[in-house]
Amino acid sequence: MKIKIGFSPCPNDTFIFDALIHSKIDTEGLEFEPVLEDVETLNQWALEEKLPITKLSFPAFFSALPHYKLLDAGSALGKGVGPLLVTTKNWPGNLNTVPTQTVALPGFNTTAHLLFSIAFPTAQQKKFMLFSSIEEAVLQGETALGVLIHENRFTYEQKGLKKLMDLGAHWEETRKVPIPLGGIAIHHSLSGVIAQKVQRLIRKSLEYAWSAYPTLPEFVVNHAQAMQEEVMRQHIQLYVNDYSLSLQQDGKNAIGVLFDTYKQLKGTSDFTSEKSLFI
Repeated sequence: MKIKIGFSPCPNDTFIFDALIHSKIDTEGLEFEPVLEDVETLNQWALEEKLPITKLSFPAFFSALPHYKLLDAGSALGKGVGPLLVTTKNWPGNLNTVPTQTVALPGFNTTAHLLFSIAFPTAQQKKFMLFSSIEEAVLQGETALGVLIHENRFTYEQKGLKKLMDLGAHWEETRKVPIPLGGIAIHHSLSGVIAQKVQRLIRKSLEYAWSAYPTLPEFVVNHAQAMQEEVMRQHIQLYVNDYSLSLQQDGKNAIGVLFDTYKQLKGTSDFTSEKSLFI
């Protein structure tokens, strides 16, 4: 059985899925066809039910219910992993003036956008763009502020930017749970047996990757867009952790808190329970 699986070309995803899609582990009769796209593209595709298995941001997952459920393996959650709000070093404003400024964000359906909205609920001047374009947009004055994710967390100071707020730290301080960034969802058209098998194989794929670490698979290096290997490893170490192997109850609780917050911001009375989010 051949199944399409969507994920980003970022090192955390290619690290997790390398062994799975290249049959470095026993895939138990399944064959996986990778579809690599920016996470906001994958978010939009999930709303269109385009892929049977896909990486997606948690707000997109919440919007895509009830067509998808979350797998236990492959997610990105943690502490100290949240997006950063940055600006130029000579920007004259402060946190009180943030809601009146233009801000570049990596996609409407991203967790970064949701966390920014939680911290600054009255902000309106938002520009959504590819995450890798945000540093330059701020440097060129296209926007006063930018919210950085992925490897840009490690490069913004070298580019001449400064951090105004760690949006993940704000979440952790106010909600007292880890930050849920993104997960792997499976479409309801695939059976429960297949879903259980897929999450088991994702876990085995990640265990295989860690067994060879710090050596990086060619698949990771080839899709890292000329990133230095040190930055690739920083990226992997930040976003791939025990929650990526299994959410456990702690991770599920954090996703439940984010789901409740998402519903509050949307003003919805959706009574979908936390348990129904997971396979």
